[in-house]
Amino acid sequence: MTKTMKRWQLTAAGRTNLKLVETAIPSPGPGEILIKVGAVSLNYRDKLLVDDGFGLPDPQMEPLIPLSDISGTVAALGEGVTRFATGDRVISTFLPDWIDGSGPGTARHPNGRTLGGSLQGVLAEYVVLNQDWAVRGPDALSDVEASTLPCAGLTAWTALVERGKLRAGQKVVVLGTGGVSLFGLQIGLMHGAEVIVVSGDDKKLARARELGAHHAINRKREDWVEAVYRLTGDYGADHILETVGGAHLGKSLNAAAVAGRISLIGILEGLDVSGGFGAFARKRLVVEGIQVGHRRALEDLVRAFDLSGTKPVIDAIYKMDEFEAALDHLDRGPFGKIVVEAG
Repeated sequence: MTKTMKRWQLTAAGRTNLKLVETAIPSPGPGEILIKVGAVSLNYRDKLLVDDGFGLPDPQMEPLIPLSDISGTVAALGEGVTRFATGDRVISTFLPDWIDGSGPGTARHPNGRTLGGSLQGVLAEYVVLNQDWAVRGPDALSDVEASTLPCAGLTAWTALVERGKLRAGQKVVVLGTGGVSLFGLQIGLMHGAEVIVVSGDDKKLARARELGAHHAINRKREDWVEAVYRLTGDYGADHILETVGGAHLGKSLNAAAVAGRISLIGILEGLDVSGGFGAFARKRLVVEGIQVGHRRALEDLVRAFDLSGTKPVIDAIYKMDEFEAALDHLDRGPFGKIVVEAG
């Protein structure tokens, strides 16, 4: 093994403050594992952090390694490691302190620590993580594919399965064709749901139909709420993955079925959500914020992908020195996930 590696670091908000540096490969301490990174996937959250400082520690004490989601191989063990052996394939957890149950944080400080935010991230050729901050990777997926599970995949799984208790025959609406939305489509199909995809791009809708979506609605040509009524005989949607946020929540409240669930995930239209109380109350809706999910649910998600044969949707793959181009691609609105290969 060489003694040096490449990693990206961010000294302050703004893409001009990104720098690819060469540094020594770190050594794992007690309870830690050294991971040879195979691939790192991007999330919309990473764009917000790099461009606007959203989620950066305040004050930022040292250059931050961005991104949170990796797949790789354990290269070395620190003293006392019991969860993994050298050579094991692993993926990271997004919220490393959240093992199971209700989650970390308090009423005053609810967020918990995240990789690539309040904690150092993973956009490097080697990273050291506490052994509790990783799970065994899926045998059926490549590193590129597996790297997409920790945030986007787990968010959709938490919304639909862990919290939503999705059942066969239920109607699921996914908004858009980004990473979380397409995982919502795939997980819905795994569970026998009827999946409706909403987008403003006919080409992306056609690709969603190829993946198995039962219905595709172009929101630029028709009111997507009315289209949901038409497609479901006025029943509505049992589950809606609300990836837009802001005032758009009002549309989801109207589209939801009686006793339906709306999972608040995205903030494309802002952090402050709004919608009419009438539909919320009369339909007895559950509106729940989703902050990715815990480690045990990630282990469930890995098993689901291993057993189902489903492959995550990859829009594009970039090399380590092409991270800025990968961010540019994220700006354009991908169909599925964007991944950086470390090798």
